[in-house]
Amino acid sequence: MPELSKIVPCLWFDDRAEDAALLYVSLFPGSAIDTIVRFGTEGFEHHGRPAGSVMTVAFHLGAQRFTALNGGPRFTFSEAVSFQVMCEDQSEIDHLWDALTRDGGQGSRCGWLRDRFGLSWQIVPRSLPAMMSDPDPARVARVTSAFLPMEKLDLAAIEKAYRGA
Repeated sequence: MPELSKIVPCLWFDDRAEDAALLYVSLFPGSAIDTIVRFGTEGFEHHGRPAGSVMTVAFHLGAQRFTALNGGPRFTFSEAVSFQVMCEDQSEIDHLWDALTRDGGQGSRCGWLRDRFGLSWQIVPRSLPAMMSDPDPARVARVTSAFLPMEKLDLAAIEKAYRGA
């Protein structure tokens, strides 16, 4: 388990925190479920959850720690917050995209997607920020024009636009 992070994002799910955490840790090397806390009988009048059902799941993806909470349907995810995953190559982009959009997930534009739990992700090549901050505005314009209409990003097409080919 990685050293305790000072800031640990808490992801609010209706009732699928454990399912989500299991998917996420299966996708990233060096990841694992750390602890699962279950509801007891106390507080039932507030949370309405059966004793023994999952309250929180503490997990880490690489060195980043997270908490997943089964908090009920009161709050849902939006694209206002997403997780960027910097991928080394097209194979990694394809693997993560396919896994996160499977079983009800949905692709969007510019490498964004929503997984089956409603959480937003950006699956992008690690090289994209450097291309987008290139001092040559023509390169940046070509790269931008190439990736804006894409759903899943095509690294070869973006690199081709960067080179001006």
